Amino acid sequence: MTSSTAIFWPVLAQVLLTYVVYVVMSSRRIGAVKAGNARPSDFKVPSIEPEPSATAARNLTNQFELPVLFFAACLSLFVTGGAGMAAVIVAWAFVLARAAHAWIHLTTNRIRPRRMLFIVGLAINLVQWLLLAFHIA
Repeated sequence: MTSSTAIFWPVLAQVLLTYVVYVVMSSRRIGAVKAGNARPSDFKVPSIEPEPSATAARNLTNQFELPVLFFAACLSLFVTGGAGMAAVIVAWAFVLARAAHAWIHLTTNRIRPRRMLFIVGLAINLVQWLLLAFHIA
């Protein structure tokens, strides 16, 4: 494995996180139906979905927001030959921040730490883009 392809390990970890959230959401929805707290038709309109599965669904949506910029940055760094050790470390930091954000969102759902972790991930992603800008400059 060359240092440039190492950038794909955090990418794969972020993809795995997305799949884990899909499983959590599905499990919560099935659990809600089995417990009689929801009907399958309730999932057509998210506003009437039970809170535990709605929270998981919202977190799943989050996995397709900021992480899109992460994927684009990683691919851009790889394509331009800028996926060195610093880029890989920053990519792992992003994934760790996103995993912590997802954990809080799916468990306690406390807004303050969740928001703080979102901002940390956002700042880390900015660093990724700055690394790319410096690399191609």
